Amino acid sequence: MSKLFFDGFADFEKIESTIKSIVSTTEELDEIRGIVDEIINYQATEKILGKIPEESHEEFLALFHKCPHDEVTIFKFINGKAGRDIKEELKEDFKTISSDILHELRPEEEVSRETKVPVK
Repeated sequence: MSKLFFDGFADFEKIESTIKSIVSTTEELDEIRGIVDEIINYQATEKILGKIPEESHEEFLALFHKCPHDEVTIFKFINGKAGRDIKEELKEDFKTISSDILHELRPEEEVSRETKVPVK
């Protein structure tokens, strides 16, 4: 999965571990990683765009494309446009995103949506 400014927000280790436990070939591993990466990127972008004014969307996307790994620069921009610090909000959003992905990867196991962890 690629390095992005929000990498510390999702439970990538748990997701990666789960992916490895359900695939049997390198091709499947690469394919599932790619799908998960796309889902996370799409949902992260959607959450962020929902927190800033519409007229700032293109500017955010250009900044994200220019320096996708630069957490300081991107959060300075996002917080300025949102008029508040949204880092904690995004961390909560990522708990839900991670939980949803884990649930899709392991439908036979129940994943608690409240605690965001597998129920064993």
